[in-house]
Amino acid sequence: MPSDTTAGRLGYEQYVGFPDDGRRHEIVDGEHFVNPAPSTDHQSVSMRIAHQLFSQIELRGLGTVLSAPVDVQLSDHDIVQPDLVVILNAHRSIIARSKINGAPDLVVEITSPSSDRLDRTVKKDRYQEFGVLEYWIVDPAAKTIEQFVLREGKYQLQQPNSSEVHSSIVGGMILRRCDVW
Repeated sequence: MPSDTTAGRLGYEQYVGFPDDGRRHEIVDGEHFVNPAPSTDHQSVSMRIAHQLFSQIELRGLGTVLSAPVDVQLSDHDIVQPDLVVILNAHRSIIARSKINGAPDLVVEITSPSSDRLDRTVKKDRYQEFGVLEYWIVDPAAKTIEQFVLREGKYQLQQPNSSEVHSSIVGGMILRRCDVW
């Protein structure tokens, strides 16, 4: 059986060998991507969103909220580190000690100049393909949150609400924009 590198595509074996250098390493469709550590603005936005998700999901006993760095292995050749992930109790079995094995219910990516293209195209396509039910792209510079919901295998962009994002995966879960910005 050929190894991942023989086939020309990287996999988890190569991923775990990447250096612990403070940068974000990911493999998407067998290709290695590297981004610098997030900015302080990025981290602040991430914490504010994580707080709202934690309060409405974990404290209500509905699931688990994890923040980067956390490895999410979508396939043999797709290992990513989203900024935030939500795994509802019904899918708890995908949580392993060292990584998430499969598609989380919700993935949140917070864009930066170095990650914008990857987040909006390549990773979005992979999340759709592997069945992530809801995907949020958060742009701190523009102060926007794009909410994509998986319907019949394709992401549909939800009409933005000026003040709140209403989750499609958890009834009653609302992200208040005023608590993010």
